Amino acid sequence: MTSTGSDEFVKWHSTTILCVRRKDKVAIGGDGQVTLGNTIMKHDTRKIRWVLDNKVLVGFAGSTADAFALLERFEAKAKNYPGNIPRAATELARDWRTDRVLRRLEALMIVASDEHTLLITGQGDVIQPTDGIVGIGSGGAYATAAARALARSTELPAAEIVRRSLEIAAEIDIYTNKEILVEELPCRK
Repeated sequence: MTSTGSDEFVKWHSTTILCVRRKDKVAIGGDGQVTLGNTIMKHDTRKIRWVLDNKVLVGFAGSTADAFALLERFEAKAKNYPGNIPRAATELARDWRTDRVLRRLEALMIVASDEHTLLITGQGDVIQPTDGIVGIGSGGAYATAAARALARSTELPAAEIVRRSLEIAAEIDIYTNKEILVEELPCRK
């Protein structure tokens, strides 16, 4: 949150991230909007990152500085536990929840490897969605609902489901725009 000079705080709203795992691909996409109060500050923020030599995709929503701090810590944990993304995520979530400084960070992360899709929160949660679909950020619930509907009723590939679902979220959520970036990773079935 950011002070406006009075006793009130203006909340940053930024981005919607969606991950869909389907057949032999996993895709993560996000919009680019960052909003401060009722003002759009930026249209094309990039909140999808490749890590671990392009073997893992990470999407984050929330405070950008906080997310980058968490991203660096996740990458370090993943290097400490090579090939064990769930363990790295669990260790990050534990540190995030118990460390005094980390505990104040305001962000959520989705991590996708060739084998796992994980949502990591500051409350110590590491959640693997049953259907391989998870969304975070201001329009995350809208994008998730759209992705589930498309996955159940079409044969669209993961990246196209992500793109269309984020477009639907942008039609509903005022903090989500149509400046969409989608990255895709081959995965195990």
